[in-house]
Amino acid sequence: MRGSPLLGVLAIGAPFVVGAFVVSNPLRPDLEVFTFTDPEIVESSGLVARDGLAYTVNDSGDTGRVFTVDPETGDTVGTTAFDPDAEDVEALAPAGPGEVWVGDIGDNRRQRSEITVTRVPVGQGERTDAGTAVRLIYPGGARDAEALLVHPQTGRLFVVSKGALGGQVYAAPRELDESAPNRLAPRGPVLGMVTDGSFFPDGRHLMLRSYGRAVVYHWPSLEPEADLELPRQRQGEGLAVTEDGEVLLSSEGREAPVLRLPLPDDVQAALEDEPQQSAQPERTSARDVTAEARDQELRPYLIGGGILLGVVAVAAAVRHWRHGAHRRSR
Repeated sequence: MRGSPLLGVLAIGAPFVVGAFVVSNPLRPDLEVFTFTDPEIVESSGLVARDGLAYTVNDSGDTGRVFTVDPETGDTVGTTAFDPDAEDVEALAPAGPGEVWVGDIGDNRRQRSEITVTRVPVGQGERTDAGTAVRLIYPGGARDAEALLVHPQTGRLFVVSKGALGGQVYAAPRELDESAPNRLAPRGPVLGMVTDGSFFPDGRHLMLRSYGRAVVYHWPSLEPEADLELPRQRQGEGLAVTEDGEVLLSSEGREAPVLRLPLPDDVQAALEDEPQQSAQPERTSARDVTAEARDQELRPYLIGGGILLGVVAVAAAVRHWRHGAHRRSR
C-alpha cells in the first residue's frame, strides 16, 4: 500500500519536535548521581541498578558486553563479554542476584526474523561468559525495540516496541524454551518512541521513557498513572528502578551523567499503597487503542507536521511574491 503523504511529512518533522522538546528541558546538575568515567562507555542504552552497583551496555556497534559500574565513583569495576557478534544490543533488565538480561532487540529497519535476549552473569572483574540465550519472535512481523522489562515477582520478560506513533508491550511465554523461538504476545499499547523502561518493586506499576517524557502505568491494565517531563539529557536512552524504587536515567555520550528522577508525591503515594484484594489478573490479549491514547501520541507529531507545513507554505508564498514582483518589473 502506498504511504500517506501526511505520514511522510510527520516522519520528517517528528525528529525536530523531539529534539526541541528535549533541549527545552532545563539542565539539572542537582539530580546527578554519578558520571560514567570509562571512555569505553559511549552510548549507554540500557541501565540496571542492583546490589549497590550499576550495569549498562553500549548501543549498536559495540561487541556484546556488559559494564559493571561503581556508582560511588562512576568507575567501571568489571565487564562481561558475552557475544562478540551481537547485532543491536539496546536494553538491560534484572535477572536475579549477579545476573542481568541483555536485550539484543534493536531493529531499525525491521528486518530481523527473530531477536535474542541473554541471561548474563555480571559483577566485579573481567570475564567472558556466553550466558543463556533465548530467541523471541513477534506476531505479525518484525518490530524495532529498545526496552526490556522483567516482572519483579513472576520473572516474566516483556519487550516494548519503539513505534513513532505508539509502542506495544509484548509478553514472552512464562516458560522460555532455549531450543526454539519463543512467540511474543501483545499486551497493550503505550507511548511512542520508548527507549527503556522498568517495573517498580511493587510489581503493580511500571515506567516507560522516551527521549523527553516518561509515563507510569498500572499493571496489568496499562492505564496511565502519571505523565512526567524528563530532565534534559544528550540522548536519553536508559532507565533503571532500584530495589528501593528510585528512578535513574542514563544517556548516550562519553562521560554521560546518570540522573535521579524525583517522583511527584501522588505517584509516590500510589506506589506505596497496598494492593486491592480484587487485583486484575494478567491478560493475554492486547488492549484496544482508545481515541484518547491515539490523540496523545499523535499530538507532538501533528504539531511537528504543522510547523513543517507552515514553513513550506511561507517559502512557497515568498517564492510566488518574488515571481510576481519580477514579472511586474519587466
